[in-house]
Amino acid sequence: MRARRKQKLFVVLGMVALIAVAVGLTLYALRSNINLFFSPVQIVAGDAPLERQIRAGGMVKEGSVKRDPESLDVTFTVTDYVEDVRVRYSGILPDLFREGQGVVVVGRLQPEGWVRADEVLAKHDENYMPPEVAEALEDAGYAPEDYQDKAAEVGKRLDAGRRADQE
Repeated sequence: MRARRKQKLFVVLGMVALIAVAVGLTLYALRSNINLFFSPVQIVAGDAPLERQIRAGGMVKEGSVKRDPESLDVTFTVTDYVEDVRVRYSGILPDLFREGQGVVVVGRLQPEGWVRADEVLAKHDENYMPPEVAEALEDAGYAPEDYQDKAAEVGKRLDAGRRADQE
C-alpha cells in the first residue's frame, strides 16, 4: 500500500472509532434518563424493572390516602380498576391531587411491590387525563366516560365533605 493511501485509511478508521465512542457514550447517558410508563397491571405482572426509575399512573383509589401527621409522608394506592399499586411519597402533594383523580408518579419500584415516588403529577382539570393513564385504563376495559364520571362523582363528594367540615 502506498503511504498516502495508508494514511487515509488510518484517518477514516480513527474517525469511525471516534464516532462509535461518541454514540456509545450518548446511549449510555440517555439510558439513565429514560422513564418508561407502566400501568398497575404491568407492575403487578412483573413487567416493570426493580430499583430503576419508572413512571406509573392510574387513578388514586378512594379511601387509600394516608398522611403521617408527624411528617410529609403520604401513602396512597394507584389503580387502573384491575390491579392496585401502593405508592409512598415524602413531600408536598400537588394542589390538584385527590382521591378519584388521575396521577402519574415518577419513582422506583421496590422489591416488595410498592413504588417509592420522587415526584407526583396530578391532572390539570376534570376533563384532562394523562395520555398514558387514559390508555392504561382503556386497556383495563374502562371507557374514558367511565373514569371521568367516577372522578367527577368523587370530586363532588369530597367538595361537599369539605364544605360540611367548614360549617
